[in-house]
Amino acid sequence: MGNGFLIYSSVFAVVLLILSYAEQTSAEREHIDNVDRIRSAGCDLFQGSWVFDDSYPLYNSLDCPFIDKQFDCLRNGRADKQFLKYRWKPNACDLPRFNGEYFLRRFKGKKIMFVGDSLSLNQWQSLICMLHAAVPQAKYTLRKMGTLSNFTLPGYGVSVMLSRTAFLVDLVTEKIGRVLRIDSIEGGNAWKGVDMLIFNTWHWWVHKDGKQPWDYIQEGNKMYKDMDRLVAFEKGLTTWSKWVDSNIDPAIRKVFFQGISPTHYNGSEWNQPKMNCNGQTQPLNGSAYPGGSPPAVAVVKNVLSKMSNPVDLLDITTLSQLRKDGHPSIYGLDGKKGTDCSHWCLAGVPDTWNHLLYASLILTKDGQI
Repeated sequence: MGNGFLIYSSVFAVVLLILSYAEQTSAEREHIDNVDRIRSAGCDLFQGSWVFDDSYPLYNSLDCPFIDKQFDCLRNGRADKQFLKYRWKPNACDLPRFNGEYFLRRFKGKKIMFVGDSLSLNQWQSLICMLHAAVPQAKYTLRKMGTLSNFTLPGYGVSVMLSRTAFLVDLVTEKIGRVLRIDSIEGGNAWKGVDMLIFNTWHWWVHKDGKQPWDYIQEGNKMYKDMDRLVAFEKGLTTWSKWVDSNIDPAIRKVFFQGISPTHYNGSEWNQPKMNCNGQTQPLNGSAYPGGSPPAVAVVKNVLSKMSNPVDLLDITTLSQLRKDGHPSIYGLDGKKGTDCSHWCLAGVPDTWNHLLYASLILTKDGQI
């Protein structure tokens, strides 16, 4: 009887495994079929509107151990939760739902790196929360060394990294003070050998009145006490574009540039003068932002259009402009001492940035990095 029971148990376990695999592959086939339909139809992922979806968010922020205090709005006391319940709906299609397990299997053995300022931190933490929620029992490692952070899921061989650099170009300390070298990238060695790079810069370029982290701007042999910030941004971004063209092989690497993330300090932009993001609980309706695009958007598109190697623009500006409700406001790092209308709550809007990143990847012809 003992041997018979063992044989029965073994057979039962195998049957369960087969059924589980069949269910998994059936769900994956349905996911792939949906992706194929969207791909064949053609769809601008970045033109659309926000729709209420009670199945959102994609994860519970209280279950994610990676969120910095500055983005952790629920733990910081934000009581309204409707802002978590909105899904981005492109005009011509539905986004393929984010499937973290599929992502991890599809990109097994790959290295992914976000490069930029605290908004890159925002997006990086969002993605690792999304992946952790997909495989909550999977072992992970999280290591930080200087400006580099590395989240790894050893079982999948996937690394999701963050390289903190506010300007992409070099910021160095010399005898005369802190110098922003807008024509130099010596810090790019850490970006080489990475399978997918998502770059971002803008917000620190506009800091003034002593709030900028530099004392001089250097171009060639010339030092400037200041410079038109949009001009400096374009020069710095052009330096970055030349670095990408010279150092990244598009046949084996994938490069994205994260579009300009908007702020919501000026309510006049959405026809609510004297208001900011504090107290906002719903997105703007429709697909257009009354305040128009930030001037940096045109600079980004112009620089990208001149590059030799293809860089995909993760064009998140307009869809994020519609989300005046998505910022930490008084539920961020400084609490009620300040209002943060620059960063984003997690869970929240950066999850959609990563959802769009995911969709952009799997909707490409071969679906590979």
